[in-house]
Amino acid sequence: MRLRNVKGSREAIADSEYTVSSPEEQKGRWNHIFANENPVHIEIGMGKGRFITELAVMHPEINFIGIEKYSSVLVRAVDKRKELDINNLMFVRMDAEYIENVFAENEVSKIYLNFSDPWPKDRHAKRRLTSRQFLARYDKILKRDGTIEFKTDNRDLFDFSMEEVPAAGWSVIEYTYNLHDSQMAVGNIMTEYEERFSSMGNPIHKMVIKRNDKSA
Repeated sequence: MRLRNVKGSREAIADSEYTVSSPEEQKGRWNHIFANENPVHIEIGMGKGRFITELAVMHPEINFIGIEKYSSVLVRAVDKRKELDINNLMFVRMDAEYIENVFAENEVSKIYLNFSDPWPKDRHAKRRLTSRQFLARYDKILKRDGTIEFKTDNRDLFDFSMEEVPAAGWSVIEYTYNLHDSQMAVGNIMTEYEERFSSMGNPIHKMVIKRNDKSA
């Protein structure tokens, strides 16, 4: 998908009080950013921020960090954030490949992956956010009892992910190939992509995974 460049988006993000410009410096001390000891949940590839913003409003007892590498998309979330009277949501512009440089061991309680880039060519498999390479990165930052929630409408990516999870030493807690017609739909918050794809009749797939005990 080609993204339209938004003039001034990088500057707006850099100037915003809701973005962390040097996230590597906060590794191991995100509790200082939020000034509390609440759990930290992150969304990798948050897009325009609808999902994580709604979560933050609903759960003031949790600190949320939205991660997005495209300035032209992230700036939309920053604009929305200005209108909210909350103190538990921050943003970071970065590539997920460097996630372990930003969070310390056991610093994250939950990771959300929503409608990630499928990278359909086989030679790009390791770039998929549910690949064993990325699961190894998450393993370094997630708490021992932490979980990952993954949603997509891409069946090939979901099948790939179902195979990668056990190969990486993780387990699937629960999954569905049709989220909106399952028990997992209870409390579901839709992303922008989810609403669009659902309106087209595309079934949404979801899994919740955790590390095996021996890997934790």
